[in-house]
Amino acid sequence: MNKPFVAVLMGSDSDFPVMQSTLEILKSFDITVEVKVTSAHRTPAATHQYVTDAEARGCKVFICAAGLAAHLAGAVAGITTRPVIGVPIDGGPLKGLDALLSTVQMPGGVPVATVAIGKAGAKNAGYLAAQMLAVADDELAAKVRAERQKNAEEVMAKDAALQAQLLK
Repeated sequence: MNKPFVAVLMGSDSDFPVMQSTLEILKSFDITVEVKVTSAHRTPAATHQYVTDAEARGCKVFICAAGLAAHLAGAVAGITTRPVIGVPIDGGPLKGLDALLSTVQMPGGVPVATVAIGKAGAKNAGYLAAQMLAVADDELAAKVRAERQKNAEEVMAKDAALQAQLLK
């Protein structure tokens, strides 16, 4: 049996600096990842082939990053019934707003879970994929809960430091 993995697809290699955040989050949870540059417009047959093959090999979640017209996530969602998370890249003259609208405006029956524009969205895509996989993996669910608690403790520590500074 193939080990479950998450596929991270990018419309261009220029998306990689933003998507490194996704990879860091997934790797912090010991989630196996495949990364590929493929285009909904320039390489549609190769995109279709990869998605079909990845699904057959055990891909459980697809994370798709693209800027401008940002059709990659929608194209992938049209091929698979696995969850697809779209990350709008913050580039171009509209600073990612066009990518956000292209990613989030999907027809009924072909969902794409869309996260924030840019690096915050890239991080959240990693967390969301981990949460999706954790539904069927109690060990991963415990790791996700521990990470959430760690994040909460960091915020509380920052508040305590601020409160101490304000008392001076």
